[in-house]
Amino acid sequence: MRMTRPVRLAAVVVAAGALLTAGAAAAADDRAGHGGDQAAFDRILELQQEAWAEEDGAAFAATFHEDGDMVTFNGDHMAGREDIAEGMQYYFDGFIEGSRIHILAEQVRYVESDVVVIVRESCLINEGESDCRADSLSTNTNVMTRERGEWLQTSFQNTRRFSF
Repeated sequence: MRMTRPVRLAAVVVAAGALLTAGAAAAADDRAGHGGDQAAFDRILELQQEAWAEEDGAAFAATFHEDGDMVTFNGDHMAGREDIAEGMQYYFDGFIEGSRIHILAEQVRYVESDVVVIVRESCLINEGESDCRADSLSTNTNVMTRERGEWLQTSFQNTRRFSF
């Protein structure tokens, strides 16, 4: 698994931070103006959840553009669909088997008509459990871009949330 930090990831994180300060009213306006896209975003999330349930790294990576990148809950950086598939399979096989993703909240922000930042609060629920554990809470920043009419993830960063 390669551990690289492309410049565009830093730019995306800075842009995402700036966008998040815009407030909930802007998110409501964005969703109202681009409602047809929400179904595509929901479908990508559904595909990720299915891949997670099947513990299939390649299927999870298929929700990304070929040159997409991902920063995991633990801070590992995977660059490119092949690296994401390999890295996620490693996690599925050894660390997160038998878990599922649970979404607690979502905010969608349009940067441009074909660039969206989606921030989700989520957790993992282990097999046999019914609720989120405090140590599995995270905030995901998803950058989606539309190319040739298809939305896919360009970048995904999952940040652990701590309770003090």
